[in-house]
Amino acid sequence: MALILNISDRFNKELPGDTILENTTRHVKEACFSYVTPKIPGNPFLIHASPEMLDNLGLSKEDSKTKDFLNVVTGAKLLKNTHPYAMCYGGHQFGNWAGQLGDGRAINLAEIEHNSKQWALQLKGVGETPYSRSADGLAVLRSSIREYLCSEAMYHLGVPTTRALSLSLSGDRVLRDVMYNGNPKYEKGAIVARVAPSFLRFGSYEIFSARGDKKTLKTLVDYTIKNHYSHLGKPSKDVYIAFMKEVAKRSMEMVIHWQRVGFVHGVMNTDNMSILGLTIDYGPYGWLEGYDHDWTPNTTDSAHKRYRYGTQPQIVHWNLFQLANAIYPLIDEAEPLETILNDYPKEAEAAYLNMLRSKLGLKKEDKKDILLIEELENVLQLSETDMTIFFRKLANLKKANTEDWMSVIEEAFYKPTEILETIKERWKNWFKTYRERLVVESLTDDQRKIEMNKVNPKYVLRNYMAQLAIDAANKRDYSIVNELFNLLKKPYDEQSELKKWFAKRPEWARHKIGCSMLSCSS
Repeated sequence: MALILNISDRFNKELPGDTILENTTRHVKEACFSYVTPKIPGNPFLIHASPEMLDNLGLSKEDSKTKDFLNVVTGAKLLKNTHPYAMCYGGHQFGNWAGQLGDGRAINLAEIEHNSKQWALQLKGVGETPYSRSADGLAVLRSSIREYLCSEAMYHLGVPTTRALSLSLSGDRVLRDVMYNGNPKYEKGAIVARVAPSFLRFGSYEIFSARGDKKTLKTLVDYTIKNHYSHLGKPSKDVYIAFMKEVAKRSMEMVIHWQRVGFVHGVMNTDNMSILGLTIDYGPYGWLEGYDHDWTPNTTDSAHKRYRYGTQPQIVHWNLFQLANAIYPLIDEAEPLETILNDYPKEAEAAYLNMLRSKLGLKKEDKKDILLIEELENVLQLSETDMTIFFRKLANLKKANTEDWMSVIEEAFYKPTEILETIKERWKNWFKTYRERLVVESLTDDQRKIEMNKVNPKYVLRNYMAQLAIDAANKRDYSIVNELFNLLKKPYDEQSELKKWFAKRPEWARHKIGCSMLSCSS
């Protein structure tokens, strides 16, 4: 029995498409997409499917067990009356304009409407497109596991994100040079079915502005407003300005959530910035183990650390400048765009301060909070201190007994016996100030713990955890994939039966590829 889905394509019906139908690498002009058919996989096998996303698309768990489902989510067969396509976009990569980029290894199958929500269904790793350049358009198991698990984990953490429907093996072997060091090896090919209201990026607009194609730029912006920002009204100069303002707001909220949970994207190019303010493209991402504002998981960025944890809000600001430049031809007035961009730093700073207040269990605002927070961030970086464990354990502190601070947070230190007396003194002074601040609050210790545990996750997808799932999956053992998927659906719950995952990075993972070092091929 064929899958029954409510196909509701808009993107490839309302926007101009590439008139050339051959699947050859080329520059695509005056078009938002190119039609392309997925490569048929050699021997596809479904590893996992998200029950929640199945439901969001109007599918059941039983549907996911069918051959028809497997064929659709691996590109083996097309949904009836659909016309798959790859999207055209450009982007700034590591601060430099890179020209045309586009969906090099992603193909949009269709848009699906269910329960008054619109979802774009996209396959990652199903072959070449006109935007693949010299690449093969395929994906490997390790990167696909990381994307699949992280997409859903981020959603349950409360972080705006694209979603994942399924993870499958293609049955093909894919050649990859993991660290770009001249040692390519064959790996298992895999496919992730990704889902989002839209996969439009900042670079989708930049490409047309860079080419002076105002007509297609206007068509795309108007389409975006009509389908994703309709509450702003019909497209006009004022609505374009309001659109820019809301994209800035959503993008800021997204990155503040990243900072809250210790997520580092790794490659915040403008082609990896969602126009909807969603986390998109899970490549060389990572989670802070030791609290370190200078850390990035991406080896490609190891020299300059442009996309390190501490600069992520500022990088969003820089990327918003590029988007503003892109849509400027439709507004033809710099002042309203400059106002939005000039407001961002102080709004982001206020949002960051409020976020950290919530992590510390502070409900009231105090002008001295910024000093309390700055000192905390400084002391956290004096020795290797696990971010996730520190904030989770901090909730156990009793404000009448803050002298016992070491026993409360000791588990967060990677080497507690090496905490110097000078560092202990800094901690002691910080806890004294923190206690004075807590006394002003009306929450009891128990109430504060409940509130703090709502924003400080107990479980995040640490790189070593994903690597354990990858290592097992390479041996055809998918139990860890399933265990982590279920664990991360409730990241704020105690889940005492799975407390083994509430642990610092093991020493074996400190310098292991995939755990501390990742590349864009990851």
